[in-house]
Amino acid sequence: MESAGDGGAAHGAPPVGASARRPINLVSPLPGPGGSDSARTVAVAFVANVLVAVAKTIAAVLTASASMVAESAHSWADAGNQVFLVIANRRSQRRPDPTHPLGYGRDAYVWSLFAALGLFAAGAAVSVTHGLQQLLRPEPASDFVVGYVVLGLSFLLEGISLRQSVRQAKPEAESLDRDLLEHVLATSDPTLRAVVAEDTAAVIGLVIAGAGLAAHQLTGSSVPDAVGSILIGLLLAVTAVVLINRNRQFLIGQEVDPRVRAATIRALLRMPEVERVTYLYLEFVGPRMISVVGDVDLTGDDTESHLAVRLRAVEAQISASPAVARAVLSLSAPDEPTLEV
Repeated sequence: MESAGDGGAAHGAPPVGASARRPINLVSPLPGPGGSDSARTVAVAFVANVLVAVAKTIAAVLTASASMVAESAHSWADAGNQVFLVIANRRSQRRPDPTHPLGYGRDAYVWSLFAALGLFAAGAAVSVTHGLQQLLRPEPASDFVVGYVVLGLSFLLEGISLRQSVRQAKPEAESLDRDLLEHVLATSDPTLRAVVAEDTAAVIGLVIAGAGLAAHQLTGSSVPDAVGSILIGLLLAVTAVVLINRNRQFLIGQEVDPRVRAATIRALLRMPEVERVTYLYLEFVGPRMISVVGDVDLTGDDTESHLAVRLRAVEAQISASPAVARAVLSLSAPDEPTLEV
């Protein structure tokens, strides 16, 4: 954490103008803006998914395997979702304006929600439906070698995409002292969460498809293949529901991690103007962007007009942080309890 300086009473504090010129990083445990990293992660995932989708479609036609059809639908759904994620990444980075003073960060959750719904409809529904149809009207598969080659190539490409998304997520997780899975579920970046979740589901789905195809070849029955298609669909449905729920939570208002809150309180208390913090609410308003609402007790015993000027200067310091969309502070009442960290 960077602070504006050590203690000092009101009468010995630096002038308001000088104080306001020194921005304070209130949320250092919060990973900084990562628009370029997210864009790169989405781009890698899009290229991988298009190549995999084309290969799986050809294999599905040649083999007539239900699992390959499910995987083909899965990859086309993922490729389509990357378009939504690109839109989410770009629209959320628009600058604030008079009609949107907190910026457009929440747009990322809207478009990511569309992507999750697409995964559910185009991936899960198609896979389960085709698997059930295969159970009711079995069709023998052929050209198994083609299926295995495509599955192996797909595993390689999906692995490259997953590696890129993990490479972005891992340092962020370490900075917040989280394990990787915890961070992917908790991160305020919906594009990162979507790519990691979809790539992980893709790798697991490829294993299921390979097992179904091999069982079909060994037994001569299409039932294992059809079951594989249904399992892939259920895997995609679970992934989509998790993504939908997390985007919903950020849209209606998601408070930051308690560790970020505690670090923010400590940073506020290191500011020479701040004596106490009695209320603090930090809410995500976009990927890695928060709004700050709080009550503070300023040092010294100034007149009301001077207190107002000093309070605005503290707000300006907070708002200068690259992770803060807006800061709104009020003065604490004398009888309000001090927040502990």
